[in-house]
Amino acid sequence: MQPFVPASWIEAGDAAVVDVRDPWEYDSIGHLPGAVNVPFDSFRSDEGEAGKLPPREEWEELLSDAGIGADDEIVAYDDTQGVFAARFVVTALLLGHDPEKLHLLDGDFSSWQRAYETTTDGVDPDPATYESDPEAETPLVDFETVRELLPAAEAGDVTLVDTREDWEFAEGHLPGAVQLDWRELVDEESRGLRPESELRELLADRGIVPETRTVLYCNTARRVSHTYLVLRQLGYENVDLYEGSLTEWEDRGGELVTE
Repeated sequence: MQPFVPASWIEAGDAAVVDVRDPWEYDSIGHLPGAVNVPFDSFRSDEGEAGKLPPREEWEELLSDAGIGADDEIVAYDDTQGVFAARFVVTALLLGHDPEKLHLLDGDFSSWQRAYETTTDGVDPDPATYESDPEAETPLVDFETVRELLPAAEAGDVTLVDTREDWEFAEGHLPGAVQLDWRELVDEESRGLRPESELRELLADRGIVPETRTVLYCNTARRVSHTYLVLRQLGYENVDLYEGSLTEWEDRGGELVTE
């Protein structure tokens, strides 16, 4: 799996390019040539199968209208260092799109704009018929699974990772969790990922290693999506996503630790 791809990969023109910013940004500020606009709010819901996943039928209609087929390569981007676009990629993955065909621009619109052409020209995609795969294996784990894993997390046999900010972690986190703000993985200047050596050192310092099962959560599964893709980029194979995250955990009376 190659979640992060460089700008040159998009230039090759072999993928459906998805801009997840608000329509006014897409129309007024500009976008990558050929990119279709699928705003972040359009694929977030409380009515889907878990967490903030949209209902499967709505997702299929959304991608069909954007001219995206189930077999297409997809590259998504935003202008927020990739965290909103990562959510699009992970939504597609959790609803059954082939993970080998899902990618995030390493950087964002601002980094692209420094070196490449943008446009305000409208894009009118040919409608497609997108069909998701409800039987596909995904890294999704639920409330009961996470609760059962708490003793292993506290014993160090499972790495439970909270991808929120320090102050959020201090106010309440799952027992045994380690804290890793997703922004620590991003280079402020390039707006893409930090060098691989720095990422591996940072993760090792937090005890997040490839040999141990990793379970990720945040508040509403947005930030956790970016961290998931980073870990997969680095070759971590045993990584799970708690889609319900802290929102569901608190609603269902899950135990919290404060600092």
